[in-house]
Amino acid sequence: MKILAELILIVFTTLASAQSDVSKTLTEIAAAPSADRIEKDVRTLVNFGTRHTLSDTVSKTRGIGAARRWIKSEFDNISKACDDCLEVSYQRNLVPKDNRRIVKDTYVVNVLATQRGTKYPNSYIIMSGDIDSRVSDANNFTSDSPGANDNASGMAGTIEAARVLSTYRFPVSIIYVGLSGEEQGLFGGQHMAKVAKEEGWNIVGVINNDMIGNIKGIDGVIDNSTFRVFSEAISMATTDKQRAVMRYYGGEVDGPSRQLARYIDKITDDYMTNLDAIMIYRLDRFGRGGHHRPFNDAGFTGVRIMEIHENYNQQHQDIRTENGIEYGDVIESVNFDYASKLTAVNALTLASLASAPLAPKNVKIGGAVQPSTRLQWDEVKDDHLMGYKIYWRDTTSPQWQHSRFVGKVTAYTLKNIVIDNYLFGVASIGKNGAESLVQFPNKLIERD
Repeated sequence: MKILAELILIVFTTLASAQSDVSKTLTEIAAAPSADRIEKDVRTLVNFGTRHTLSDTVSKTRGIGAARRWIKSEFDNISKACDDCLEVSYQRNLVPKDNRRIVKDTYVVNVLATQRGTKYPNSYIIMSGDIDSRVSDANNFTSDSPGANDNASGMAGTIEAARVLSTYRFPVSIIYVGLSGEEQGLFGGQHMAKVAKEEGWNIVGVINNDMIGNIKGIDGVIDNSTFRVFSEAISMATTDKQRAVMRYYGGEVDGPSRQLARYIDKITDDYMTNLDAIMIYRLDRFGRGGHHRPFNDAGFTGVRIMEIHENYNQQHQDIRTENGIEYGDVIESVNFDYASKLTAVNALTLASLASAPLAPKNVKIGGAVQPSTRLQWDEVKDDHLMGYKIYWRDTTSPQWQHSRFVGKVTAYTLKNIVIDNYLFGVASIGKNGAESLVQFPNKLIERD
């Protein structure tokens, strides 16, 4: 008994030490984003007059061309400050005229800054904001379109996250990206997802930030302490056979994007004060879309982070006053402290996932008509792997409720935990305490 007690003490001491390693870093990151820097960047983006996808690309002071060159210059400056730790580039795609929202052949240009991982350079966690803006007429590319909240706030947050995280080094790569063509049909995201597919990127997750600066809703509510995380239920890569199997074994609310949403929720609870993530079980707002969707369409994991109370008078509107109501997406409506808090949530998630081992693959489950639940998975070959953690929860719970660190094994039996009553998952744990996304079982363990 004494030997067993000593072993248990060693395990708990090792876990506590590892968790303190990553916790110290994440605590620093939580406080690092600057509201003042975000405000400065939002003002700069607004001062380009319009950032419509089809607007001027030649002027040095107006239009989307000037805006994306400035974004690239900011990423370049951040890279210089960290000894060229960022690979900064444009990603161009010619979108032909379609007479709908692309009224002339147009190059849609994304701006990427890649912080290459030290161990997994081809695995990526991505944070995105949108460069472009619009007014009431989606094809009006000449009128002033400040796009202060939609989406200079998300773009400024992405730049600020790069400033904060570029001072650290991570095993997994991080991409900070300004996507274009969102208002015209999600063209920037479509092209980036296509490139990722063709080049075989292992995308851990995409966090799309679209409107992270407004706290005054059209419903009259003022709220700076909550935000929404939209996530689709299951991957679009799920086969018909897998969908049929879900009727019997579960998984219809446990796709990889939903696990990313849970991860964001938990890390917000752990490291942010007076801020709560509200998980919305939907791809996006009712009948609407955002730039995580093209990644989801391609089978990648992706979610959208945004304010919880929107003001539609400030979205896609000509600047005007009508019947005493002020319309237009102007800078006076952006709360920069709130934008900095949501930027911190992004930075925490990026840093935590980029610090973790890769998630276990081929997770299997068994235990039908048995008193215990069995799980097994493929080994993650990583010198910095400490082991694995099994999670389980009630079938009606939105968040994981229970967990058990099981060490460096690839199979484990949860004794007297009946498989019928819970949902299960497995995550990898690094020696630094960082955790991967939870992986829901996608196969059955063959019966003996």
